[in-house]
Amino acid sequence: MIYCSQIQTPFRSPAIKEVRIPIQLAVPHRLKQPTAMIQFFSYYSFLISFSFLCLSRPSFPARIKPDPSSTVTTVDSYNATTWHDFTRFLDVGKGSQASGMSELKKYFNRFGYLPIPDTNSFTDTFDTQFESAVLAYQTNLGLPETGKLDFDTISMIVLPRCGVSDTKTHDTRFQARKRFAYFYGKPRWTRQAPVILTYAFSQNNMIDYISIKDTRKVFKRAFSRWAQVIPVSFKEIEEYPSADIRIGFYHRDHGDGKPFDGVLGILAHAYSPENGRFHLDASETWALDFEKIKSRVAVDLESVATHEIGHVLGLAHSSVKEAVMYPSLSPRTKKVDLKIDDVDGVQALYGSNPNFKFSSLLVSDNSFNKGIGLGNSRSSKWTISLVVGVLTLFLCT
Repeated sequence: MIYCSQIQTPFRSPAIKEVRIPIQLAVPHRLKQPTAMIQFFSYYSFLISFSFLCLSRPSFPARIKPDPSSTVTTVDSYNATTWHDFTRFLDVGKGSQASGMSELKKYFNRFGYLPIPDTNSFTDTFDTQFESAVLAYQTNLGLPETGKLDFDTISMIVLPRCGVSDTKTHDTRFQARKRFAYFYGKPRWTRQAPVILTYAFSQNNMIDYISIKDTRKVFKRAFSRWAQVIPVSFKEIEEYPSADIRIGFYHRDHGDGKPFDGVLGILAHAYSPENGRFHLDASETWALDFEKIKSRVAVDLESVATHEIGHVLGLAHSSVKEAVMYPSLSPRTKKVDLKIDDVDGVQALYGSNPNFKFSSLLVSDNSFNKGIGLGNSRSSKWTISLVVGVLTLFLCT
């Protein structure tokens, strides 16, 4: 039943009242209760459409977030850093001559790839010797071996890194083993068991914006990671001169013949056994928590500490990008967990901690490779759960 009201005009007389006339419409019996039928078709149509959408999701694969430790930063990311000017040599190859290439050759010399010429000065020519150095660099750092200053190579060159040389001689004919490496002569700490190495912090060479208490906590965690895999323990002492490992933060030229170079160049360097010197660049913005330190050039102190302790124990740089002992580290990146490559290397020097279980590292190292499989499995489970939920909603209505 509906009501029909009298049409009113703006000039309607006040005496005229609104009249509501009931009208009964004849409706066939089968259409008097359309609600259930409409509801049925609505849910049924929704179910088919939504199920089809869900089941077709594999055609839109999810993006897998890359491991930060293995992500190569673009050449334009740090335009105020020490090595940014090297980006202008992008795609330069053998036979080319470019103003300023002599400075890039000094970079290759510093990290063990290029000897100082007889003339005692580098030229700006991309010659055969420099091509060999570039190839060696690419091989040693797990990059495409093109012999050119391609995008991957330049991107790696401008990244901040450890100051320890990648090779112990300037012979660029070596073949990288694609895994851990040692210093020349394979030095190690020789102590009678149980092996205890002491470490101390320089009282005169620390940074003031991180408390000594927090610094000690960071280094204690870093040392403990190595102690968990080898039969060596570490103990902090107050007597800096007598400690096996001596830690400090320094600016520029600090007397060891290996000066630092400012923000996001060389982050730190440490010496092979049994020297014990462990130096960090005081010019960096060191961070313990990236949530509190917003600087885009902030460097994780614990990651660098863990890396340099590997050098103190006798490990050189690894060609495995995921390894702690890989030479480069992007700003605002945390990389503290030892990988199988790191553990294999250090255990070859000292043996295994009796309490260490390799299975924990296998799970950690395989997690990234299984990411795609896990993603698809979870996606399938999500799809099935959603379809079941829609079916339940339909049946219960």
